[in-house]
Amino acid sequence: MSANQRTLFESWGRSVSHTEPRKNISNSAGKTSKKKTLKVKDGSEQRESSSALWGETVPQDEDKDDDDDLMLVAVYEAERSLLTSDITSCPDQHSLPQGYDPSAGQIWIYPTNYPIREYQLKMSEAALLQNTLVCLPTGLGKTFIASVLMYNFYRWFPAGKIVFMAPTKPLVSQQIEACFKIMGIPQHHMAELTGSTAAQQRRELWRSKRVFFLTPQVMVNDLSRNTCPATHVKCVVIDEAHKATGNHAYCQVIRELWNQTQQFRVLALSATPGGDVKAVQQVISNLLISHIELRSDDSPDVQTHVHQRTLEKIVVPLGESLTQYQSRYLQSAWSDRSQ
Repeated sequence: MSANQRTLFESWGRSVSHTEPRKNISNSAGKTSKKKTLKVKDGSEQRESSSALWGETVPQDEDKDDDDDLMLVAVYEAERSLLTSDITSCPDQHSLPQGYDPSAGQIWIYPTNYPIREYQLKMSEAALLQNTLVCLPTGLGKTFIASVLMYNFYRWFPAGKIVFMAPTKPLVSQQIEACFKIMGIPQHHMAELTGSTAAQQRRELWRSKRVFFLTPQVMVNDLSRNTCPATHVKCVVIDEAHKATGNHAYCQVIRELWNQTQQFRVLALSATPGGDVKAVQQVISNLLISHIELRSDDSPDVQTHVHQRTLEKIVVPLGESLTQYQSRYLQSAWSDRSQ
């Protein structure tokens, strides 16, 4: 991506509070603060304080020496210069990604119809700004994070295509319902594509729908036949991302998209990203990952949401038919060994 594109992605969802300079700056010390605005699903705003570069000055004691006053003035001027630079350096319409809606892109939406978990909020925000590999134990809300990302790109790119890929058809079917329940993406804008769907029907679905759930093999076929408009794809979510090694279909999809457009976001999901460093590095390289969000059952912000597991061992009898096959196999193996 170009530098302008990176600047745009990094600025999405951020809001900076502006304050007027105080007239009597010589008797004040710069105390800075920053507000981050988060507009949630119900339209309300939540503000969260964090460190920043500018803010409102507050008065201090009168007995500060001249050197401190000069330093304060210098700091104030530097902060004002940074603020002016930030405002004037906003990308113009020509530097925006194709199909991007600037008015929608000024905010990002996080749902409040579910309890807010800090780690999910942080992972969602990171995934909006960078190609992210989310490593999270099963049952802790990877699909939730994917739904937040998909919904915001759905808003930001009114004509863009959003793709969710899973390795099996049952997993694909589960995600459609989950995304609808979590973020309320209209179901008439969603489509499930399978290999059994007729070619002409698939072409029409790619033209008329916006959010697609499919296996990577189907995606590869549609890209190779130009059925899928690759330049319109703005967000790709990959479930079970640890499979993206070698020449897996996941890898083929990302390569083909990259050959036609570089303006798309990737979110990779996995509970177990790889057995060793080499395997994890393959996944990172093949999926163009630039950021990793990793949590385990022992992570402080996850522990309160991990439920104690109880394992119960159930032995199922083989049954008459399987018992016969077992006996024949054992007899055959014993006779071969005795010879």
